[in-house]
Amino acid sequence: METRQTLKVGLTYNLRRNVPTANEDDQAEYDDLETVLQIKTALEEAGCEVLLMEATSGIVSILQSQDVDIVFNFAEGLKGRGREAHIPALLNLLSIPFTGSDETTLAVALDKALTKIIVSHANVRTPNFQLFFGKNDKLKKSLKFPLIVKPNAEGSSKGIIDNSIATNHEELASLVERVTSLYKQPALVEEYIEGREFTVGILGNGDSLEVLPILEAHFDKSGSRGFYSYRVKKHSSNFVAYTCPASLTPGEEKSIKKLAVNVFKALQCNDVARIDLRVSAADNKPYFIEINPLPGLADGFSDLPLIAKAAGMEYNQLIIRILNEALVRYGMDTVG
Repeated sequence: METRQTLKVGLTYNLRRNVPTANEDDQAEYDDLETVLQIKTALEEAGCEVLLMEATSGIVSILQSQDVDIVFNFAEGLKGRGREAHIPALLNLLSIPFTGSDETTLAVALDKALTKIIVSHANVRTPNFQLFFGKNDKLKKSLKFPLIVKPNAEGSSKGIIDNSIATNHEELASLVERVTSLYKQPALVEEYIEGREFTVGILGNGDSLEVLPILEAHFDKSGSRGFYSYRVKKHSSNFVAYTCPASLTPGEEKSIKKLAVNVFKALQCNDVARIDLRVSAADNKPYFIEINPLPGLADGFSDLPLIAKAAGMEYNQLIIRILNEALVRYGMDTVG
């Protein structure tokens, strides 16, 4: 009987470094070594051989010299609007299979405005918005205050402060100037949806998508302004309470899940994604806020592991599930 060879998995990531940075949140998207090692352990316990591959400029030669079967990718990238696409593009160039969405999806999804344009054409409801390139840009008459202002191509609540909601033109100009000067990119200005906030995790591909239990974030602790500023996100245990599964009527749950699946498909995601949305207090309808097809995997902190646990999936099972979704997609044997 032929013995199956051990699956050789490359693990790509970007580490958070304890170095001085221009902005407090410069490294917010990067991961701690603890998370990297947790993923490595999960893969090894499923029988894989794991090679750690930090996604710096040296990874090109590493990938060319190491004969890996597949890459488990959760590298955020280092520079530019398309930074999350760098590793998937390189892997496709080298014909190396990898977990998660491809370079096109990751590049588009990090650009909030482009994402909103695409999902709008898929009939997904999203707040009205406008890109501002400077404080002197004129607000469209169709947009109504209050407006939330954030960098157009950042994640992990980077660039969002406790006072990021503008209620008048003076506040808007000040917030736009802050974002464009500090983050060297356009500011996304969108109508603020007052209401409940939800996160939806999705696993799978094609018709076999699994929508995990819906998570609700309750911004009702002292010091929270009702949304994820960087401060609130970083110290979420102090400011946010979570319910998963969220308390919803069958109709509300159906509409939220439908929106999430439509976004996942419109952006042609693979294997895994996390979708954030708000249900308006005014009309009780869900509004798409943003998607992360490269969701955080820090156990005990990131939303996706918390959601998976509510679905009866331990952390190691979540990691192997993501890997196996990719293996099936490439026509390879699964593990675990």
